[in-house]
Amino acid sequence: MKSVKILMACVCLLFVDSILGQEIKFGKVSKVELEEKFNPSDSSAVATYLYKYRRTYFEYKSGEGFNLVTSIHERIKIYNQEGFDYATKKIVLFKNGSSREKLGRLKASTYHLKNGKIEETKLNKDGEFEVALSEYRDQKSFTMPKIAIGCVIEYKYEVRSPFISNIEEFVFQHDIPVRSLTAIMDAPQYFVFRMNTRGFLLVKPESSRQNRKLNIQQRTNARGGVGSAGSGGARTTLKTSTLDYYSNITTYKMNDVPALKEEPYVNGIHNYRSSVTYELSYTEFPNTPVKTYATNWEAVVKNIYESGSFGGELKKTGYFEADVDAILGEISGETQKIEAIFNLVKSKVKWNEVFGKYTNNGVRKAYKEGLGNVAEINLMLTSMLRFAGLDANPVLVSTRANGIPLFPTREGYNYVICGVDLPEGLTLLDATDPYSTPNILPIRTLNWEGRMIRKEGASETVALYPAKSSLKRVFTNMNLSDTGALSGKIQISYDDHDAVSFRESFFKTNEEDYLDDLEKDLGQIEIDNFEAKNVSDLSKPATITYEYSLESGSEQIADKLYFIPMSFLRIAKNPFTLEKREFPIDFGYPSVTNTIATVNLPEGYQVESIPESMALALPEDMGVFNFRIVEHPGTIQLKVTTKINNAVISPLYYESLKEYYKKMIEKMNERVVLSKA
Repeated sequence: MKSVKILMACVCLLFVDSILGQEIKFGKVSKVELEEKFNPSDSSAVATYLYKYRRTYFEYKSGEGFNLVTSIHERIKIYNQEGFDYATKKIVLFKNGSSREKLGRLKASTYHLKNGKIEETKLNKDGEFEVALSEYRDQKSFTMPKIAIGCVIEYKYEVRSPFISNIEEFVFQHDIPVRSLTAIMDAPQYFVFRMNTRGFLLVKPESSRQNRKLNIQQRTNARGGVGSAGSGGARTTLKTSTLDYYSNITTYKMNDVPALKEEPYVNGIHNYRSSVTYELSYTEFPNTPVKTYATNWEAVVKNIYESGSFGGELKKTGYFEADVDAILGEISGETQKIEAIFNLVKSKVKWNEVFGKYTNNGVRKAYKEGLGNVAEINLMLTSMLRFAGLDANPVLVSTRANGIPLFPTREGYNYVICGVDLPEGLTLLDATDPYSTPNILPIRTLNWEGRMIRKEGASETVALYPAKSSLKRVFTNMNLSDTGALSGKIQISYDDHDAVSFRESFFKTNEEDYLDDLEKDLGQIEIDNFEAKNVSDLSKPATITYEYSLESGSEQIADKLYFIPMSFLRIAKNPFTLEKREFPIDFGYPSVTNTIATVNLPEGYQVESIPESMALALPEDMGVFNFRIVEHPGTIQLKVTTKINNAVISPLYYESLKEYYKKMIEKMNERVVLSKA
C-alpha cells in the first residue's frame, strides 16, 4: 500500500511539473488531477488550489472614464469532506448611492471521474445567492454543484468597479496549498500606487511596460449644418481623438506555495500571509492637476477626519444633550463623568456587529433606534464626552483580524474607539462591548497601536495593549479518598480582561451548556452546586464557585497512591511544538494566575515523596513560574503562580518560551506518592 502511495505521488509530481508556468484553460481538467488522492507536498491538506489566476486592470469607457476590472480564474482539488468549505465562494461588492461594483461573466463547473471518463456538472442559477450586508456592501456567493470527495471545481468571473482606488489585496498564501499562481496588476501611467508587502515568502514580481492607445470621444457644437441653415443654430458633432500612453504591468508567478496554518497565540494569521496591497497615492491625467490620496499619515488622517461620516458626525450634539445633562447632575469628577456617559451609551445603543471607521446611518439615527455600527457608537461616545468638558478624541484601530497598518493607508484602519486624556494618563473606551470597562478593551481591538485624531486634525499613535496584568485567582480544597477518587470545592475569580473573556463565554449560552463545556474542558469532572457572582456587575471581579468530583483522581499501584496535586487545573500539553516560529507570540494581554490548593490526604496514608519546588523565569522578565508545595500533617498545600508580563513576545525568544512551557508543564504533571502508614 505504501509503495502505491509513493507511485501516485511521483505521477502527480510529474504532472505538476508539466503544467507549472503554463496558462490553464477553463474546462481542461485532467484525469491525473481527478485521480489525485492527496497533495504530494502536504498530505494533511483538505484541498489544494491547482491554479489561481487574477488580473486587475483599468478599462476606459467614453463618457464614464476609467473603471477597475478584476478577472478571477481558480481551480481547486477537494480531498475530503473538510475541503467542502472551498466549494462555496463569497464575493463582497461595494456600493455608494448609484455607484456599485458588479459581478459578471460567471462560469463554474464541478468535475468527477466516472467509469474512467470525466463528467462535468455546470453551476445553475439556483446555486447563486445575493445578500445585502450593509448600506455600502453586498455579497454575492455561489455553491458548486455535486460536491464529492475527489472532485475538482473550477470557476471564472470578473468584478467591474467604478471605485478605482478600491483594489482588493493580492493574497498569495492561503489555508491550503497553491500549486500554481499567476497574479497581474495592470495600471495606466496616470495612476500611481503605493505597494505594501507582507509575509515571509520570497516574492519576486516581474515589471514591464506596454504602449497603448486611448480613443477619446468629445462632443462639439458647430454653427450651420443640417437643420441649422439660415437659422443661426448649432449642430453637435462627435470628435474622436487618440491618446498614446503606457501601462505599468507587474506580474507575480509562484509555484508550490505552502499552506499557512494556524498556530497558537497568533494575532490574526492573516497578518502573516504572503500578500501585496496597492493603495492609490495620486492620479496625474494630461492637462489636469495632480490629485493626491494617501502619501503620509497627515494626508490619511486629514482625508478621514474631513469625511462627513467621521468628523461631521462628531459635531452633532443636539440629539443627546438633555440625556447627558440629566445623568451628570451633580457629578464633577472626570472619572465619574466618563463612567456615567460610557454606561449611558452602552445602555442606549447596541452594536449591530458591523465594523467601520465611518458611520452608516449616522449617530442621530443610531441613538434614536438603539442600534449602530462601531463608528456610530464610539463617535457618539466621543462627542458626548467632549460635551461634558472632557478631552476626548477618536482613536483609529485596525482589528486583530484586519492586520497591522505598518504604512500610511486609508484602508488599514477598520474600527474606531475613544480616548480620553486625563492627568493620570490616557483612558481608552469601546462602548460596543457590553462587558468592557474603561481601559479594558475587547480582545478584537488589542492590535499593536491605534492612531488618535485630535480636534485640530493632528494625529499620534497610542498603545492598545494594556500595561496592567489581568488577574485570575483560584482557591480549592481537595479531598483524596483511599480509592483514588477526588472531590472538593473551588472558587475562581476573574478580573479585567480575564473577566471580559469569562463573561462573554458565560453569557454566550445557557448555564447548563456552559457547565457541560466546562466539565469537558477540565477532563470530564462532575460539577455540582454551581454559583456565579458579580457576573453582571462590571465594577467587581466575576466569581464562580462549584463542587466537583473526579473518580480517577489518582492511580493506585499495590499499596501506594500516585496523584497529581494540580489535577484538572494543570496545563496538560505544551502549545508550542514547532521547531521554529516566524510569527510573534501574542497572548493578547499580560496576565497573572494565582492558584492555592489544599489537598486533604486519606486516612492511613502518609507522604512518601512530593515534587520539589521550582522557580522559572523567561528572559527580560517576560514571564515567571513559581511552584511551591509544602507537606503538613494530613494535608499538602500547593501554591502556583504563572505570569506573562508581555502581551507580545518576539519570535526571537521562541526557543526560550518553548523550553519554559516544557519545564512548567513537566512540573505541573509531577506526582505525589502516598504509602500506607
